[in-house]
Amino acid sequence: MYEQFYDLNQPPFANIPDPEFLYLSPQHQRGLATLKYALLARAGFCVVTGDVGAGKTTLIRRLLQELDIDIDVGVVSNTQCESFEEFLRWILLAFDLEYRNKDKVEMYDDFVRYMIDQHDKGSPVTLIIDEAQHLGFDILEQLRMLSNVNTEKGQVLQTILVGQPELWDLLRRPELSQFAQRISYDYFLSPLDSAETTGEFIRYRLHQAGGDEAIFLPETYETIFDATGGVPRLINLVCDTALVYGYAQEAEHIGNKIVEQVLVDKEAGFSPIGKRRNLGAGRPAAEPQQTTRDEDSDEMLHFGTTESAPAQDGAKKRGNVSTIERAAARLKKDV
Repeated sequence: MYEQFYDLNQPPFANIPDPEFLYLSPQHQRGLATLKYALLARAGFCVVTGDVGAGKTTLIRRLLQELDIDIDVGVVSNTQCESFEEFLRWILLAFDLEYRNKDKVEMYDDFVRYMIDQHDKGSPVTLIIDEAQHLGFDILEQLRMLSNVNTEKGQVLQTILVGQPELWDLLRRPELSQFAQRISYDYFLSPLDSAETTGEFIRYRLHQAGGDEAIFLPETYETIFDATGGVPRLINLVCDTALVYGYAQEAEHIGNKIVEQVLVDKEAGFSPIGKRRNLGAGRPAAEPQQTTRDEDSDEMLHFGTTESAPAQDGAKKRGNVSTIERAAARLKKDV
């Protein structure tokens, strides 16, 4: 919608795990290095945790993109399974192995034979499990038992668990002590740690989308960092919405006025954005109609109503329409 206005090849802040858009902050660089070393060392178990939206899945996809060693990798992201038998079907599917009309013993035997065969061919198997915090004790224990399948040549299966902090809470349980002892490497992926890093993140994604890195003014970096706590997914959400608002107002650059309006509107809804900044402190509950000044004029913009405002002094007023409605109107006009 706003790509043509800001001369972008694609939306720069889409919340999809695209490795081309992964900004390698110091935290992400360390996480990527840990994963690469774990793969080279053929560590039995490696665990990567981080808060929601920190970029764990994107980091894994970047790892797979940069692999320059012969490893047979399968990725499982459906972890809410009622039994290990069901989970085993997802594992076989990840490696393009037949799983239909087979019982647990048959699937287990097929996978063990496959791992040994791949190991003998010089292409050892690595299983990556995303959203691993949903795995229960029984499935984790069966994974540990599966890792016991070794040959005299070495370990035939490597497992990387990726999940939210609850995964570590699960692995710390006394009954999983044997599993925890087999974890060779672990890493916690933290959010971006400063307004400066947040600015670098924003500029990098604008550059990757083929746009001007200076669309967001430097004054916005601190505001966005405070509102999002440096969580990449939330930064993307704020910046994407800010571009919609900027497009609606025909603003060449995104300044703090636009970002603040985004935060106010987000906080009025269900979004977690803005809670860290406590923008609502001392402010009464949001009224059905909120007002703010247009960045480019003294005209008041009214959010939350679709009634038309009367023209004043013959001037064409955009008046009582929401920013999203105005963006839609601009899109229709541009088409």
